[in-house]
Amino acid sequence: MKLSALLKGHILPPSGESVGRVDDVIVRLRGGDLPLVTGLVAKVAGRRVFLPISQVGEFAPGKVTLADPTVDLRSFERREGEVLLREDILGHRLIDVAEAELVRAWDIELTPTEEGWVVTCLDTRRPARLFGLVPTGAGHPCQDWKGFEPLIGHEASVRVRSAFGRVRRLKPAQIADLLEDASPKEGEEILDVVHSDPELEADVFEELNPDIANRLFEDKSDTEVADVIAHMRADDAADAIAELPQARRVIVLNLLPAGMRTKVMTLLSFNATSAGGIMGVDFLAVPLEATVEEALRRIRRAERLQPEALVTVHAVDDQDCLVGTVTVIGLLQSEPETALADVIDSDPVRVTADVDVVDVALLMADYNLMTVPVVDLENHVLGLITVDDILEATIPDDWRRREPPTHPEPVLTERDLAERDSAEQDLAERGLPEREVVATEQESLEPRG
Repeated sequence: MKLSALLKGHILPPSGESVGRVDDVIVRLRGGDLPLVTGLVAKVAGRRVFLPISQVGEFAPGKVTLADPTVDLRSFERREGEVLLREDILGHRLIDVAEAELVRAWDIELTPTEEGWVVTCLDTRRPARLFGLVPTGAGHPCQDWKGFEPLIGHEASVRVRSAFGRVRRLKPAQIADLLEDASPKEGEEILDVVHSDPELEADVFEELNPDIANRLFEDKSDTEVADVIAHMRADDAADAIAELPQARRVIVLNLLPAGMRTKVMTLLSFNATSAGGIMGVDFLAVPLEATVEEALRRIRRAERLQPEALVTVHAVDDQDCLVGTVTVIGLLQSEPETALADVIDSDPVRVTADVDVVDVALLMADYNLMTVPVVDLENHVLGLITVDDILEATIPDDWRRREPPTHPEPVLTERDLAERDSAEQDLAERGLPEREVVATEQESLEPRG
């Protein structure tokens, strides 16, 4: 049954005379299970009162029949963790986890089960308006509730919902897209969920539009901002520091760990549109005297380096000067006991820190490179530019947040169609059973007030 068909419906005692109307439906969230209806909020004699589900005999479109005519007329007070479908869900936005986008719930499907009435589906289609002159909007009439993460804006239930939140399963770029589309309150809830994972939180801020990141940083203390930036890659941390208001830059910079602070200050000394301005400071240097086996062993142990920084190994002499490079593939295709000097490119493509970003991009395209080392005038490696760095620096800003591609409707086989038709026929034959739904939450049976 649709929630819209139940709201404002008459509340009928066994005698059949209306005593009030349905104002809302209360559910309890249960993690991976469907939300269970625990009661109703009814308008009776001009006040909102609570009706436990144990008192309801039958749900039907436009009416609710009571099994017990006694109604407690004390004013309804919401308890912690309770969710009101009309007030908290209907018309509000939720996260479609599969599509990683915010959608609005325009209606809710309630279904009777052995344990009681549960929420099964959401209707995400905007209803027709202006007497049908504005047609029904895009969306789906019945999407599985389990595919959504609710953003209901009710502080008392945030703790309950975040315990089984699925936002953390999304990729950082997807969460960043959600934040850029979210209202301030929605964004606050998303950040509260990812805040429990500092690495994920930092990755999300790396993906955010700088203006959005700064707006979100405004609500954090200097210490909290420094904690987020400290978990970023050094080049992204430098960008984040540079985007902060002038008054906060030095304060946040001084709150960073000493090692990170040194890296960030080094990167900030370069022009943002130069090779030095976009490079990362993570790279793997191996002595020229090492073997292929030793180089691979160092790759395996370099757990603190970004994976993209391990694509290329840099061979250096006893003065730490670059003498050659070799890719991981080149190492894997060589015998373990082979000397590193025998497999490196002794004249690798490299750039100095002042080279323009566009020139670096052309070099990488001309030579089909995944990485390019940045060196000083003595040929010491200062940092590394990866394909990701170049793409981020050269892709126009208006390309970054384009509309997601449309997803084709799934192709149903004859077996799928037959099973669907059989299920629909079964539901039609069963109809809405007249039965008393036993309350499964002891709290709903206790006096309220």
